[in-house]
Amino acid sequence: MRLFFIVMEFKIEASDLSSQARTGVIKTDHGEIKTPIFMPVGTAGSVKAVHQRELKEDIKAQIILGNTYHLYMRPGLDIINSAGGLHKFNGWDRPILTDSGGYQVYSLAGTRKIKEEGVTFQSHIDGSKHVFSPEYVMDIQRTIGADIIMAFDECTPYPCEYDYAERSMHMTHRWLKRCCDRFDSTEGKYGFNQTLFPIVQGSVYKDLRIKSAEAIASFGREGNAIGGLSVGEPAEMMYEMTELVCGILPKDKPRYLMGVGTPANILESIALGIDMFDCVMPTRNARNGMLFTSEGIINIKNKKWEDDFSPIDPNLGGYVDTFYSKAYLRHLTISKEILGAQIASIHNLTFYLWLVGEAREQIAKGTFTPWKNEMVKKVARRL
Repeated sequence: MRLFFIVMEFKIEASDLSSQARTGVIKTDHGEIKTPIFMPVGTAGSVKAVHQRELKEDIKAQIILGNTYHLYMRPGLDIINSAGGLHKFNGWDRPILTDSGGYQVYSLAGTRKIKEEGVTFQSHIDGSKHVFSPEYVMDIQRTIGADIIMAFDECTPYPCEYDYAERSMHMTHRWLKRCCDRFDSTEGKYGFNQTLFPIVQGSVYKDLRIKSAEAIASFGREGNAIGGLSVGEPAEMMYEMTELVCGILPKDKPRYLMGVGTPANILESIALGIDMFDCVMPTRNARNGMLFTSEGIINIKNKKWEDDFSPIDPNLGGYVDTFYSKAYLRHLTISKEILGAQIASIHNLTFYLWLVGEAREQIAKGTFTPWKNEMVKKVARRL
């Protein structure tokens, strides 16, 4: 019996006539999320090199991510619980989503064992052994206190054999049942509602993706996610699987495409009906000197920017993009100054949030498809 009733709401506000793109609003106890939305990744409770004030005021982030595996490892559940949950611990008062840790466990291929009961693995910090079961992962995420928590699943690699993908998918569905049972029989700890999203798997096999999407939809949760993509498969294959799954998942619930991706990936996936995205790319690439802009991709280390005193991207209107020049950012990056990584990270995240914001406006105006087609060309080119 469900003891803790979920009140997350999703309302579609506008739909594009020539694609499956739509705008909407997700309502949580920590505020509203306008979709389509990009969610900055704060793996260990912080978005790398970015203050919460900048996330709110300049980047205009509406929701951020935390990661169950990393937060469980450090600082640990006792600290987070004593703080009153992740919101209180990191000072972020807007919605938070936590990834269940399934992808991180998948990446520990040399030190983990997957069984029906759960996954046994070694810490990347000190080598200590731990066990994640579907039930325990629900308990962990209850303690972390995210608004949206993810079911525990197995993320299959690409490429992978059909038989393995099928076995893994069925286990993910069995784990989902256990996640739902545990979630529905427990309550949140901090006085606000939490929501559980299942995850569609099935690798790049159409019949498996169809079966998984149908199974996930049958659980009737408040939102659904698509996992196991953007793991090395060609982009066209990712789009094909995404379109297939979006045709099955309920239209009246938000759809979250996990770990995607480039600006072009995001635009194309919005057209397929995706509402939510996350990816480490904007911050990771920023720290290596790659900037995403409204006119294309910049490698700020290139000598051509050495005496370019124009703003990074004046179209964005943020203080970073109008106050700092390309020449100055290049100087900081070449000099390995920490400020360079900070400015570049703020810029890239500002651009990603600007991009989905523009997409929302274009969908509302009925001009999304021609705008998207033009923007895909722009954002993918090298400057």
